[in-house]
Amino acid sequence: MAKGNLAIVLHAHLPFVRSEEPGSLEEDWFFQALVECYLPLLRTLEEAYNSKEQFPKITIGLSPTLLSLLEDEVLKNRFKEWVNIRLEVLESLNTDNKKAALHLKNHFKDQLASWNSCQGDLIGRFEKLQISEVIDILTCAATHGYLPLLRENPEAVRGQLKTAVREHKRLFKNPPLGIWLPECAYYEGLDELMAEAGLRYAVLDGHGLLNAYPRPRYGLYAPICTSKGVAFFGRDSESTLPVWSARDGYPGNPNYREFHRDLGWDLSIENLKKIGINEKRPLGIKLFKISSKNTSLEKKQQYDPIAAQAMVEKDAENYLKDRKRQLIKLEKSMIIEPLLIAPFDAELFGHWWFEGPQFLSQLFIKSKKEGINLITLKESLQINNQLQLCNPSPSSWGQGGFHNYWLNDSNAWIVHEWSKAGREMVNICSKGIQKESNIKIIKQAARELLLCQSSDWSFILKAGTTTGLARERINLHIKRFWMLINAIKNNKIIEPNFLKTVEREDCIFPLISPIDWKKKI
Repeated sequence: MAKGNLAIVLHAHLPFVRSEEPGSLEEDWFFQALVECYLPLLRTLEEAYNSKEQFPKITIGLSPTLLSLLEDEVLKNRFKEWVNIRLEVLESLNTDNKKAALHLKNHFKDQLASWNSCQGDLIGRFEKLQISEVIDILTCAATHGYLPLLRENPEAVRGQLKTAVREHKRLFKNPPLGIWLPECAYYEGLDELMAEAGLRYAVLDGHGLLNAYPRPRYGLYAPICTSKGVAFFGRDSESTLPVWSARDGYPGNPNYREFHRDLGWDLSIENLKKIGINEKRPLGIKLFKISSKNTSLEKKQQYDPIAAQAMVEKDAENYLKDRKRQLIKLEKSMIIEPLLIAPFDAELFGHWWFEGPQFLSQLFIKSKKEGINLITLKESLQINNQLQLCNPSPSSWGQGGFHNYWLNDSNAWIVHEWSKAGREMVNICSKGIQKESNIKIIKQAARELLLCQSSDWSFILKAGTTTGLARERINLHIKRFWMLINAIKNNKIIEPNFLKTVEREDCIFPLISPIDWKKKI
């Protein structure tokens, strides 16, 4: 038996993509994530907990923006129709790939049944799993703001952190102790603001620990602690690469489902319009397997769910055997039990890699047999409470390991907008709101400021995907922020219908507090 532990950490996040229009691209993002990732993940964890043969333990970060979408009644009311439209499309298909079509129909029906069983209350299901100690739920920055690029105004970082903590407490009754820092990005002094918000631990990319001062005695294989009382864990690339890499890892296996071949690209515009979609885009209906790496999309072979399941079992066993060898090797040079940290975006499991939830299930089934102890970050700190005192290195898990993916020619213009708006927010909140009627306005301005700071839009501008949508979102929230702020500055009466529209569309963070942006004396 290997002496050591494995902590699987998932980061569940979507930007605030609430849309007033049914059938929008933003709505598709959310509903596809529900049906492919979050509902299957919940079922996997619940079934594992109820089984005497499985031993589920994971840490999962649920971002405040994702939680706001999960809580939204308008979106909840649209989900069933969205799924039923996909079922109708599958029923009407005249395809030779009947095995894959039937499998996908059953998948949609299973997720809809899972949704109906809790009346769409996924937050309540996550809470029950946390109470049962199956999962440890982390928060994230309020809108996934890239914190190192907001540091010019420390109060802007505080606003991201304290709003997140307040929202988490509202939904889960208790404040979070851990946080998934957006993009695992860290800068010197961030730990002080984290501690001020009551946050006690987070995950960094490997070099955040390896380049810490002084150099950690156990490298990545034990958490460190700063003088502010905040612990940091380091990502272990050996434990993540086999799952993370589509090229070299398990998700690229020829038997697994192809992500990019979607019926939405194959159907004609005429057929798409019949289901209320006016442009070609993914529907979440995928019937082909990856096949060989050199196979073009139009020549992909039919997906075989039975062959895929057999490969999942094999890959899960291989993954655990490799972790066992790794732990046995590490324990020879450590006087404490080594800890492997394997963090992933949650949507890898189900959305990007359709078989991902099955893979997790197999890990829960096979871990004890292989002598691997699955553990949450919170539990690991309870076991090992004497941590080496170190200062982490500035870092992120983005390309290049630092900030260049969120600060480059495609998106650097946003940083100036954040800084300018952040300064104004701090100035107004520090002076205090004189008129009671302005309190409602400044709260909405705070929401708009947070929403424009989402790192998702910076990422999209760099990636070059839906750049029009990203620019539209950034500019919309910045414009609304300044309209609200200028109404306060110039003592103007804001148009009631405008405020009602903005509050309806950007209905997030009901307990937001402008005090978080007040400058400390």
